[in-house]
Amino acid sequence: MVKTCDLFDLAHTLAGDYLSSFGYPWEALEKLKNYIPQLGKTLHGGEYTEILPEVWAHKTASVSRAANIIGPCIIGAGTEVRPCAYIRGCALIGENCVVGNSTELKNVILFDCVQTPHYNYVGDSILGYKAHMGAGAVTSNVKADKTPVTVKGETKIETGLKKLGSMIGDFAEVGCNAVLNPGTVVGRNTNIYPLSFVRGVVPPDSILKSDGILIKKN
Repeated sequence: MVKTCDLFDLAHTLAGDYLSSFGYPWEALEKLKNYIPQLGKTLHGGEYTEILPEVWAHKTASVSRAANIIGPCIIGAGTEVRPCAYIRGCALIGENCVVGNSTELKNVILFDCVQTPHYNYVGDSILGYKAHMGAGAVTSNVKADKTPVTVKGETKIETGLKKLGSMIGDFAEVGCNAVLNPGTVVGRNTNIYPLSFVRGVVPPDSILKSDGILIKKN
């Protein structure tokens, strides 16, 4: 349930070929800083403009002048980057996404149609097609003891990464003010209740309630 092919439809991101070379999706994050500039230089000049150093935005994207963007970064067609958004490098943002007020992104891949609209922190994470984060929901990406992050499902997977947020599958819904702990994996079509404190692997097609009770969707 934690492999790249389990979580994501790779047809919905410019990084599809790149991600397909990694068995576990978090393995793609370590070299994302190098990959985005390489990809940016291949984008068609008539459709994308380098609006800042190593920041490529599609001509149909709406990028607020009040947003703070540090490259490397790609912003896809129809995407809206709202006032006071803070993109602090290594962000590959797909088509028709929303990066909202006071939302911070760092070292991330957002598939097409992802919404991070209000007061979200998304760091060292990948959000799948049509994934949505409610207001105030965050991905914690560093353990308190600063040791490497382990993904804990049926077995423990040592990632070797000191910074790792969450892998959120296609169509997943994360409720308002939920906190996803380092190394959390949320399966496809799964809903996380508001105010939840989440760790480990949450199966696909499930509902995780704020009291920790997990139920299967009908």
